[in-house]
Amino acid sequence: MRDPRYDILFEPVQIGPVTAKNRFYQVPHCNGGGYRDPSAAAAMRGAKAEGGWGVIFTEQCEMHHSSEITPFIELRLWEDKDIPMLRRMSEAMKGHGALAGIQLAYSGVNGPNLYTKEVPLAVSAQPIRTFTNDPVQARALDKTDIRDLRRWFVTAAKRSKLAGFDLICLYGAHGFGIFQHFLSRATNHRGDEYGGSLENRSRFAQEVVADIRDAVGDTMGLTMRVSLDESIGDLGFSNAEVREFIEMNRDLPDLWDLAQGTWEDCSGPSRFTEEASQQTLVQGIRELTDRPIVGVGRFTSPDVMAKMIRSGTLDFIGCARPSIADPFLPKKIEEGRIEDIRECIGCNICITGDMTMSISRCTQNPTFMEEWRKGWHPETMNVKGESRSVLVVGAGPAGLEATRALADRGYDVALAEAGTTLGGRVARERLLPGLSAWGRVVDYREYQIRQKPNVETYFDSALDAENILEFGFEHVCLATGAHWRRDGVARQHVVPFPTDAAMPLFTPDDLMDGTLPTGHVVVYDDDHYYMGGVLAELLVQKGCNVTLVTPAAHVSEWTLNTLEQHEIHRRLAKMGVTVELNRGVTAVGARHVETNCMFTDTRREMACDAVLLVSSRVEHNGVYKDLQAHKAAWADAGIKSVTLIGDANAPGPIAWATYAGHRYARELDAPDIGDALSFRREITELAVD
Repeated sequence: MRDPRYDILFEPVQIGPVTAKNRFYQVPHCNGGGYRDPSAAAAMRGAKAEGGWGVIFTEQCEMHHSSEITPFIELRLWEDKDIPMLRRMSEAMKGHGALAGIQLAYSGVNGPNLYTKEVPLAVSAQPIRTFTNDPVQARALDKTDIRDLRRWFVTAAKRSKLAGFDLICLYGAHGFGIFQHFLSRATNHRGDEYGGSLENRSRFAQEVVADIRDAVGDTMGLTMRVSLDESIGDLGFSNAEVREFIEMNRDLPDLWDLAQGTWEDCSGPSRFTEEASQQTLVQGIRELTDRPIVGVGRFTSPDVMAKMIRSGTLDFIGCARPSIADPFLPKKIEEGRIEDIRECIGCNICITGDMTMSISRCTQNPTFMEEWRKGWHPETMNVKGESRSVLVVGAGPAGLEATRALADRGYDVALAEAGTTLGGRVARERLLPGLSAWGRVVDYREYQIRQKPNVETYFDSALDAENILEFGFEHVCLATGAHWRRDGVARQHVVPFPTDAAMPLFTPDDLMDGTLPTGHVVVYDDDHYYMGGVLAELLVQKGCNVTLVTPAAHVSEWTLNTLEQHEIHRRLAKMGVTVELNRGVTAVGARHVETNCMFTDTRREMACDAVLLVSSRVEHNGVYKDLQAHKAAWADAGIKSVTLIGDANAPGPIAWATYAGHRYARELDAPDIGDALSFRREITELAVD
């Protein structure tokens, strides 16, 4: 069943004393659950094992209480009582023949210790480097501290073995992790045998690996994750120095795990970063070591994966985000079902779970992190209920996912779309600068739906309540979307602000419809996600002079959580966009806008030719309200339920829409649970008083 071109991906590879069954390697990645939701994280990793991954790692695990990164919620291995939690993960990861790996992290200059209140320890005395600029400094490790730290790593390795893991990853990449801090001159200012020359800066890594080998190396493979290039100039750990370090220590770990310098660079979104974007930095490193290497690059194409192996660039295909979008990616390649792969779109919504200390989502895979909480399997739907037919109105992301999942359960589904194409907002947004990969949300679902004999799709079908009552469907799912407001109401303004009708006003819908302003355009962004920045870029491409005004402290502020805010601002600045931060818009005149300072309310006028309002959206729920008004007629029409989902219910990111569609399909015909929780959660055990 497998295409012979991909046979090379399924060859076993040895990592020290253990052997991976294939070359699919899920590198460590966070999930927003950590120590708070261990069973959810375990089930998520277990789904990947079932999906055919040869190696599966945890996220970073804080291996000692003297270095932790609260408020972020990662794993912890501080004492023996943490072992059962981690054993649950390793058992789930090994359930289908995968190797289970744990990433041991000591955060050093990245660990503010806000929870433990311990004084942070770092390679050199420096202010703590965190996302939140905590006003804390770290004390430099002295020789006793270094000996203690080596011992702590050994203790953590022994606990990892007791927890059932096959592999240990020593974390020293992305600017996080004590190993990178020793290697980089940006964080290592020492004048002793651990600082200065590369040989000296390598000493700590050599010592820890030797210590762990003595303790568990005969049974566990040791990997080391290092940055490919810090990209911060002469002080940084450059790609050239990385190559020198690996050649100098060619057999140090059992595998080299290579990742781009910063997390933002390594997990670059598709808007700015292509598949296999790190190839140039990795190329040739394989020749410097006798150990296998793994690299990442948001790999979604089996052809690219096979090429990376055949060319000798990599020994393992490292994936984080693609393994989230489709945990069964290896199995689908093995079974010759390439077209069934849910390709990662590179939106980085998954990362927001970690950044917001919540629970991660995936735009493509609504079951991510719901495997244990809700019992959702990424490939298998629950058994069909007693009903037979469902009408889904609206073919946007919510409607498409509801249709696909309902059909998988066995319902007869009619999908009615008012327009002539599938995709709703995604079909429009995929045409905007940098968002073409987001079209995979539609492409995957459109292909799946076309394979279903129990789905009928109807275009040019703008239905009203009277039409729906005549059809005789048992269930009606309304996924009718939303539109952008034209009055500026969002966060700064809860009521419309004064607007002169002489000023040309535009919304994102206008631009996506092809109606464009000219001249100097003020973009007022009170949405704070990607749309304001994307449309500013579009306007510049179309020849406009653009000023972006936002009440927030950053352009596209929420994209700090998707690791792209810095790149958005940099691109707009390079394109000549003028950025006005911490300023709102209070009125629109005939030839100007009035802006105000968010702190002092100081106002000034800005001349312009047009205004683009990126504010909030209004739900298309009129048909739903009409059907509710005629509820007395439902029984005669054979209707059992009418449900509003997705943007029509409450506008949000695309991931919220696909989740809403999937949840509707899962819960149809389910018993009423009343006020009970719709998901399971872990409860902290009370200590003995």
